[in-house]
Amino acid sequence: MPAASRHPINRPVFFIPLAILSAALLLSIWQGDAFVAVETAANDWVLRQLGPVFAGAGLAFLVLLAVVAISPLGKTIIGGPDAKPLLDRWRWFAVMLCTTIATGILFWGAAEPLFHLDTPPPMLGLQPGSDAAATFAMSTMFLHWTLTPYGIYTVAALAFALVYYNRREPFSLSSLFVPLIGKRAHGPVGTGIDIICLYALVAGMAASMGAGILALAGGIENLGHFTGGMPLRWLIAILIVASFLISAATGLQKGIAGLSVLNTWLFFAIIAFALLAGPTAEMFGLSLRASGEYISTFVPRNLGIGVDPDWSRQWTIFYWGNWFAWAPVTALFLGRLAVGYSVREFILMNLVLPSLFGALWMTAIAGSAIILDQQSAAGLYATIAAKGPDAVLFHLFDALGGGPAVTGLILFTIFLSYVAGADANVSAMSALSTRGITPDAPEAPLAVQSVWGIAVGLVAVVLVAASGLDGIRMMSVLGGAPALFVIIGAALSLAVMTLRGRPSAAPVLSD
Repeated sequence: MPAASRHPINRPVFFIPLAILSAALLLSIWQGDAFVAVETAANDWVLRQLGPVFAGAGLAFLVLLAVVAISPLGKTIIGGPDAKPLLDRWRWFAVMLCTTIATGILFWGAAEPLFHLDTPPPMLGLQPGSDAAATFAMSTMFLHWTLTPYGIYTVAALAFALVYYNRREPFSLSSLFVPLIGKRAHGPVGTGIDIICLYALVAGMAASMGAGILALAGGIENLGHFTGGMPLRWLIAILIVASFLISAATGLQKGIAGLSVLNTWLFFAIIAFALLAGPTAEMFGLSLRASGEYISTFVPRNLGIGVDPDWSRQWTIFYWGNWFAWAPVTALFLGRLAVGYSVREFILMNLVLPSLFGALWMTAIAGSAIILDQQSAAGLYATIAAKGPDAVLFHLFDALGGGPAVTGLILFTIFLSYVAGADANVSAMSALSTRGITPDAPEAPLAVQSVWGIAVGLVAVVLVAASGLDGIRMMSVLGGAPALFVIIGAALSLAVMTLRGRPSAAPVLSD
């Protein structure tokens, strides 16, 4: 990375989000209760006022991607016919998977379905714990972890890949708007977009890291039969930040890609164990029933129709807000990976395959949790009340007969999952706040990456200490509010490029 050291800092994009973040941290420490109250009020407003926009946009993006895939633009090679891929398909898939799901699929894969099983929306009239509630719980996991969220990422990342590589626009979120409004997208307005989205990703990453800290602490305490409290959570945060900064120093090919491949194999090992040790026939039967419900209710459930509005805001809209918070800056990294592949391959690798992986993960992990809880063989839902949702995953694998060895494997996977995802996203954040990033010199200075990595870690620990899981969930949604409009702009730009049949109406010229 010799060229990275010559990149100067983009001062407004670097210092303004950092200043706002520092002020928020100090305020949360000084006036903790008041800060959480303000955060709660803002979160409620976002969910109520922007909920329909979150839902409608996510559904519209899937329609747009289907149109793009069958359009002439689908044959376009990102970077041009002579472009060489950065990664082979397997490593590309692994990096994309670990960049997007981070620790969420581990933390919520076992805990979330239990909420839906034992407290389904009253409007549906389902008996808690019944087979109908189980089907609803699994179909909801498919809704929250497959096509719609990956559609949000794919739209933004594909739009960026085309403007960055094919139009040779700068490494900036403002470039997403060039197909819509031309070069006017750059300048003060573009800088403002970068600032807002960088802050949004810090919020999303801190929320994800907070969930990871809770999950790791819960597993370590369960394995060691002790209570570590905040000292243990601080130690976990320090180890995570140190690890992904070490990985960042080695670059994409060795650091991020190597970690992601290992992490993906561990994901598949966990799936295999759950399928072999769990009630396999019942899990696949539940998955088939849930798939039918997922398909038949796809449009209304995406839009929050037919279920209680409060339930939809607390779960489905929360998830859409969380995915939107990550999408703008994550799109910069995912778009960077796409060079040398066609638009159709991009949609396959970023939308279709990860959605299939998500469905397989939920069949194994959520399916095991649902069926064991129904059979009262594990008392998993009671674990949430007694110890919190961070302990459910470990209790589940204890019930499957995993023992300390499997618990240790899961702990390592959670740790590695966040390190791999954070490495990729901090790389994108740092590049966004640095000038002169190009395909030939794609990395920001390690000092810039260190600042953002430490900042994310501090915010995550404060969230865990001050407001726990509720604060983490709210921070995710608040980050998604400004990002929503950036991704809508990216989708409109992608639509314009699709109508033209190519990324630009004029020949591509290098800078």
